[in-house]
Amino acid sequence: MALTKVDISMMLNTGITANKLLVNDGSGNLPAVDGSQMTNANTGVTISASDPTISTNPSSGVGTEWHNTTSGAAYILTDATAGANVWTNVGAGSGNVAPWAFGGEISGYVAGGMPSNQTNAIQKFSLVSNATATDVGDMVTLTTQNAGLNGNNYGYIMGGWGGPGISNVIQKHSLTVDGNSTDVGNLLQAQGVGGATPSTTHGYAFGGRTSGDTTLDFIQKFQISADGDTTDVANLTVGRHTCDGMGTETHGYASNGSNDNGTRWNVIDRFPYASDSNATDVGDTTRARDSYNGMSSSTHGYAAGGYAFSPTGYTNIIDKFLFGSSANSTDVGDLTAITGHGTGVSSLTHGYHAGGWASNNRIEKFSFSSDGNASDVADLATGRDNSSGYQI
Repeated sequence: MALTKVDISMMLNTGITANKLLVNDGSGNLPAVDGSQMTNANTGVTISASDPTISTNPSSGVGTEWHNTTSGAAYILTDATAGANVWTNVGAGSGNVAPWAFGGEISGYVAGGMPSNQTNAIQKFSLVSNATATDVGDMVTLTTQNAGLNGNNYGYIMGGWGGPGISNVIQKHSLTVDGNSTDVGNLLQAQGVGGATPSTTHGYAFGGRTSGDTTLDFIQKFQISADGDTTDVANLTVGRHTCDGMGTETHGYASNGSNDNGTRWNVIDRFPYASDSNATDVGDTTRARDSYNGMSSSTHGYAAGGYAFSPTGYTNIIDKFLFGSSANSTDVGDLTAITGHGTGVSSLTHGYHAGGWASNNRIEKFSFSSDGNASDVADLATGRDNSSGYQI
């Protein structure tokens, strides 16, 4: 005869204690179970009192869920790149955990510039160890006084003087595989000595000067994920050239610079990435100057070196100002030499100043965590001034 039904209550060794076959209660429910005794059960959710970080690298990869028991925020891992993860907020809270767009952890780059004439060399140096830079590729065109930024594992070099004349070309090259740059778009017009800064989605170029010595106040942007030309989206508070850029995840900063009448500025401008809006004046640096270099920590912008006005001449000062506030900068240290026209690079922990007038080969660095002077830590492969810089 076939067995069609088993009454579990008639079986021996049933109950709700250890080593018993569980039985339902009078309402048909299983009894309470001590979850701490369960093994090999993977919920796919990490429970923690804090948020994940960009260096939180779960073995489960994309799709991993994270709950913060302090804030109630919930995150999903949407980009599993070791040391540069993106955790997208999917809960009631706000704000994603994503790599900051500006600072690098691996290498700094110095592109173009001049000894006695223009060069197309792209040099790379380590942000981990103090070692001499190496030549890792060539630019499409010979340019000096160009602008540079990093985004999505690429370096971008914009405009500049050189080759057949002033350039409007936007070049890019891989920051993960050494090699030459390619022509991927154009600025609004041929220009040089402008500044640049990236958001997580776009590259921004601002200021500059044309071959007719017209000083520009445009803020241009282009999409990093798709090659193409820039569009004019806003204006600086004053037209300026021989300037540089700093930035956060939400705003770009342009400080100092000069115009074609020889006026030098100490103005710090800030403009938003979320909307195409004009810059606002949020403070002053300690000295009006141009030909300086900009660096960014996660909290502050830095301006180092440059050609100053009153007193006139090159300077070695390192200025620092707080992001997100309207406040003037303070003098927090000195470069190892009085110079300008160098190249600024930012790591997550240090600011770097490479090269400078006249074609020197120093690579200096200073700490973001404590105010102080820079130290000479390495050399460029060949001395440069008027180059652009960026990092990965």
